[in-house]
Amino acid sequence: MNNKPMIFFLMGPTAIGKSAVALQIKKNFSIIELLSVDSKLVYKGLDIGTDKPLKQDLQKNIYKLINILKPQEIYSSADFYRDAIEEIENILKLGKIPLLVGGTMFYFKTLLNGFSDLPPSNPIIRNYIFNNMCLGEKKKLFDVLKKIDKNSSERIHINDIQRVLRAVEIFFVSGGCPRSTLIKSVNQKLPYKIFQFGLIPFKKSILYEKIVQRFYYMLECGFEQEVRNLYENKNLNLSLPSINSIGYKQMWLYIQNKCTYQEMINNTLKSTYQLVKRQLTWLNNWTDITLIPDNKIDVLMKKIQKILLYELND
Repeated sequence: MNNKPMIFFLMGPTAIGKSAVALQIKKNFSIIELLSVDSKLVYKGLDIGTDKPLKQDLQKNIYKLINILKPQEIYSSADFYRDAIEEIENILKLGKIPLLVGGTMFYFKTLLNGFSDLPPSNPIIRNYIFNNMCLGEKKKLFDVLKKIDKNSSERIHINDIQRVLRAVEIFFVSGGCPRSTLIKSVNQKLPYKIFQFGLIPFKKSILYEKIVQRFYYMLECGFEQEVRNLYENKNLNLSLPSINSIGYKQMWLYIQNKCTYQEMINNTLKSTYQLVKRQLTWLNNWTDITLIPDNKIDVLMKKIQKILLYELND
């Protein structure tokens, strides 16, 4: 066990300040290298609405797995697994220690538990299913899933549109075989000693205030224009994970005159609150993790320092 290289996980809900804490950790411990665990930061052009790290930090290549895809591309958890393992190995070869930081809990889970050996995503079929067959309505999409794969429909919530769409897509791509019968886990235990930390809000009310302030700051920074630039790209639509993400989806609908500006703001904030609730539920049910209140970052620093001193001098 002691011969295994170590890596760190830093999880937490959106807007809690994970990136700032990660940069502080890297500044305090030069041996640390950062690897992003975020399903939206992988996309180029999604900058303001994802609260992407500063350009100067990205130019210095401080973070790995950011800006690696065009917004019309599909990025699965299996893709992340393979890319993350490759980046982890590259960091370890440099004699550094990876710190994986982000809020996409399912990506962390995929690293720990493996992924499903399913057919690759087909954007053309996904677009046809959602926009043509289901007329862009999530209820119609979920009704299709219930008919073709009852087992998956019982495990996937109707509001989790990406997973619902993926399950329906798999049915068609695989020639009519339900997703629930195709899943075959790749249970390859990671060959690392993993230390997991999670940032949680000292007061949820303060986190919710930060969410509101952050979104209004995004609007001041030109978020609407960013989405309008994406809207002009004929290859993009709401069936894509990049555009169907929180903030971008709501602004997209506003640009299409399907809601008012205030409704766009309200719906974005509501969706963000719901995301935070899900993220905190994940964290509270996570095993082998040390949860740190966001007003006790000094405690996190001391714990990491203690681990590094013990492991590197062992």
